[in-house]
Amino acid sequence: MTKEYIETQIIAAGMLPVFYNHDLETSKNVVDVCYKAGVKVFEFTNRGENALVNFSKLKEHSTKNSPDMLLGIGSITSSVSALEFINLGADFIVSPIFTQEIAEVCMAHAKLFIPGCATPTEIFIASQAGCELIKIFPASSLGSPFVSNVLGPMPWLKLMATGGIEPDKETMEKWFKAGIVCLGMGSQLLKTQLIVQNEYATLESDISTALQLVKEIKTKFNQ
Repeated sequence: MTKEYIETQIIAAGMLPVFYNHDLETSKNVVDVCYKAGVKVFEFTNRGENALVNFSKLKEHSTKNSPDMLLGIGSITSSVSALEFINLGADFIVSPIFTQEIAEVCMAHAKLFIPGCATPTEIFIASQAGCELIKIFPASSLGSPFVSNVLGPMPWLKLMATGGIEPDKETMEKWFKAGIVCLGMGSQLLKTQLIVQNEYATLESDISTALQLVKEIKTKFNQ
């Protein structure tokens, strides 16, 4: 799959679940529930000592049980980590920051790199480095007006918002209205309490509802 195809799929989905757990079986359960709810793109994050091993096992599990699921890795902050996960089959790389080194590794391996940026200058530099999809992070701190203000002078950008976004209609609608093409959502969507209590049926319903809302909102704004 090309990085252009993967970017298209992320934008078409409009929602990217973001998750990490040190326990492999829990991670598998969450990925499976997301897939059952209709999720086809998923970001596992590099936030714990088990991240590398768990991602490897998750990739094997996903390939076997949900072959059309795109599984990326997030929270990448070095080119070394990027290469490690690329070698394990990561479909795309997400970072809270932009560095030229990570961009070059991803480019050399034809992998989609979604960097996190928080200023117009960072966003422009990432765009010039070949990043087609850029993450606004932390989104809840920057606010949706930041997106519309950036897109004013740079309307060609494709921006994703991640960080502290609630999966309710009012919140998601204001972000898409501002001009983002996708929302990254972690614990606000994948609620820790539901996972700890193994309430996966409720979690599946919540994810499905959020996906449907995103679809309706994107249609409303002709995306």
